[in-house]
Formats: sequence, C-alpha cells, structure tokens
Amino acid sequence: MGLNRQTFAALLVIACLIAVPYVAPMLGGNYVITLATRVVILAIAASSLDLLIGRGALVSFGHAAYFGLGGYVVGIAAFHLANDVPIFGWAGSNEALVVWPLAMLVSGFAALLIGALSLRTSGVYFIMITLAFAQMIYFVFIALKYYGGDDGLSMTSRNLFAGTRITNAQTFYWICLSALGLCLLIQWRLVVSRFGMALRGAASNERRMAALGFSVYGYRLVAFVIAGMMAGLAGALWANLNRFVSPDMLGWVRSGEFMVMVIMGGLSSLFGPIVGAAAFLLVETALAGWTEHWQVAFGPFVLLVALFAPRGIWGLVSGKGKP
Repeated sequence: MGLNRQTFAALLVIACLIAVPYVAPMLGGNYVITLATRVVILAIAASSLDLLIGRGALVSFGHAAYFGLGGYVVGIAAFHLANDVPIFGWAGSNEALVVWPLAMLVSGFAALLIGALSLRTSGVYFIMITLAFAQMIYFVFIALKYYGGDDGLSMTSRNLFAGTRITNAQTFYWICLSALGLCLLIQWRLVVSRFGMALRGAASNERRMAALGFSVYGYRLVAFVIAGMMAGLAGALWANLNRFVSPDMLGWVRSGEFMVMVIMGGLSSLFGPIVGAAAFLLVETALAGWTEHWQVAFGPFVLLVALFAPRGIWGLVSGKGKP
C-alpha cells in the first residue's frame, strides 16, 4: 500500500529537519544551522499555542509571556552565578538540566495563575485579559533595571548540558530538535486521549460537555498550563541560542508572531506549527535581505496564504490540515 499524501508530507518534514546538519556545510555552514535552530525553537512555542487555539478554541494573545519568562529564568540564573550573588539563597546555575526544567515550572506557574483568571471569561474578553497579563509582565521586566531593563540581559555562554558545554551549533540543533520531538509526542498523546477529546468537545459545545459532567474549566486550565510550560522551554532554548534575553521576548508583537505561525501553518495539526514557523522565518529572512521594510511585503504573503490555503500551508500540502 502506498503512502497517502499526508503521511508523505509528514515524512518529508521530518526528513528535512534531520537532514539540516548534513546539508548545512554545503549551504552556508553555521548560518543555516542557526536559522534552522530558530525554526525548531519557534515551532515548539507555536505548537504549544496551537494546543490552545487549534484544540481548545482558546485564542490567547499573551503567549509570549511564558516564552519570555522561560528565557529570563535562564538569563537570571546565569547572571547570579556569574556575579556570585545569591537569589533567595540560591547561587544560580548554568546547568541546562536544572534551569530548563525550572524555566518550565516558572512559566507553568505563571500560566496557572493567568489561566485561572482568564478562563473565567470567553471570547474577546479572554483575548484581552491574556494580552493584559502579558503586557503587565512585559512592563515589569522593563522596570527591572537590575536585570538590564530595556537593554536586556546578556549571557557569557550557553548552559552546560549534563556538565558538557554546548559550543557546537550542530549539537545544540540536535538538542532543540529532540525537545521539539518530545513536545510533539506529548501533544499527540494528549490529543488522542480522553483529555484531548474532552478539550475538543468543549471547543465545539461547552454547555453540552458541562451537562455530560466534564469539568470544562479544569480541562482548559490543564491545557493552559501545559502550553505555558512548553512555551517556557522554547524561551529557555531561545535564550541559549542568542545568549541574550530582553523584554521583547514577552511583548505582544512576539505573541502575534506565534499566532501568525500557527494560522499560517495550519490549525489543529502537529506539523502545521513547524511549517508555519519555517515559512515565517524563511520569508522574513528573504525579505529582510531585500528591504528593511520587509513587513510591507510580508503582509500580502500572509493574505495570499489565508485566501488560497484556508487550512494553512500544511493543509494545502497534506490535503487535510489535521494529523
């Protein structure tokens, strides 16, 4: 039996991601690896947002808050370690296996608090309250001059991974790709489980699910926390990639970019956010090399995708738009 169109498209995406380190030396070396690493990291953040928008019909416009918090946990931990200044009695750390889970926990806790309040609203009120909370966090970090304020916070080096310094761009790419694979596996298990079906059921008919005895609020809050933790992991990886964190990671512009990636790639799909992140960054890179006003040309591109691929690029390529 031959492969169907969707399976072939999925295998092609996986093959492209795996092939990057091998073909990069022929295309531009570390520049290509770095660009691909950016795609992978942003795909993690976009896929976590798709869990909310695509599966739960929860349009969160403040998702960058968790992305930025994850990055700042890594940056602040490295800052206190480098300056030998304890924070709450902790000397800081540069070990990835310590600070990355911590970044996920902090982002998840923030998502728990924000979600607990935001999910009591719906529609445009939900969108605005998630945006409001994210902007509050954004302005908090702008006001924290101790951690750089507007100027951000630099890291002298990437985190150690199990005691080993990650200096090689290919090694870091494989780590990020493994993280993406793990996040997608978790999401797939969630989607096909009773939890995922309840989440989709609540998106379709909240009153009916509540009448059947499902705690709609509880399911949505758990999804909100999981999405926040995954975005926090993406933020931690982004901080390591750039060795720099700034309030821009928390801003509404970044949240909007995540939303564009999800919608452009294809809602309710495992591979859609990957394709969306790749398309976003590749088009941005190409247009930025042509003009500094690349956003003017990027707008019509997004419009064309919306007109001719209503299920996103993944839906157009795979023929379905859903995994």
